[in-house]
Amino acid sequence: MQIIIDEEFKMLLPSLDKNTFESLEKNILEYGVRDPLVLWNNILIDGYNRYNICTIHSLPFNTISMEFISRDEVTQWIIDNQISRRNLTSVELSHFRGLYYNAAKRIRGSLNQYANKSEIPQSGVKQKIIHTAKEVGERFNVSKNTINRDSMVANAMNVIAEISPEAKQKILSGEVPVDRNKLQKLSKAPKEEIEDFVTQINEGTYNRLDYRNKKDAEQTESNQYLSKPNTPETDYTDSITSLIAGNLNTTLKLLSNNSGIHDIKSSLKTLINSLEEIYVSIKS
Repeated sequence: MQIIIDEEFKMLLPSLDKNTFESLEKNILEYGVRDPLVLWNNILIDGYNRYNICTIHSLPFNTISMEFISRDEVTQWIIDNQISRRNLTSVELSHFRGLYYNAAKRIRGSLNQYANKSEIPQSGVKQKIIHTAKEVGERFNVSKNTINRDSMVANAMNVIAEISPEAKQKILSGEVPVDRNKLQKLSKAPKEEIEDFVTQINEGTYNRLDYRNKKDAEQTESNQYLSKPNTPETDYTDSITSLIAGNLNTTLKLLSNNSGIHDIKSSLKTLINSLEEIYVSIKS
């Protein structure tokens, strides 16, 4: 059997640093490969590092084959595997959720073309097809709005990967910290702007704080309550809670008067993004 390496699937899997790879290599040389490699139509979808080590040292290994209807279902399976196994950066997690949702939309589109037709694709695979941002959000315990923003992150990362796979890896690994809001903005930017961003990533000249400071300067006065409380770190929880509660009351009064709707929506969106970043940081 000739095992096929698919670069698109491979990009979804982690590349190990030198020390981790050598540790895995030492373990396999001593004990052999305990977990089988996973294949789909002879394409390797799990176990790239094990396969690499076995190829280098001409070691035997076992494989198992799985059935999927499409590449998008394979993508979803790989993402599920990676999220369950790894401690991810907030950008990696956002990227994976966005890719999962984008795959779900393509699956939905492919099924729609068979609506009310008899030639529905047949497969021995039975799995729940997830169609909407709400369903994907429930799967990953986030809101549908978060999933829609994650989709934008994934789209930006796809364009970045086309320009420079190395830049994509630097962002996902956290080697170069990039704000998710920046990636969402880039998803709608012209390619020239993304190319300039990638150049900064690869040359080491990108500064997240520059973007943060610019973003902060653009916020209206109605967003100022979102700034970090000027209190000791141990008081942050109480401060954040009181700030949210107090400003929600103000928001409700403004809504009842139908005033400042645009500023309110902008503030709430910023608040949601900030709270999600705090949540992800605590969870990890």
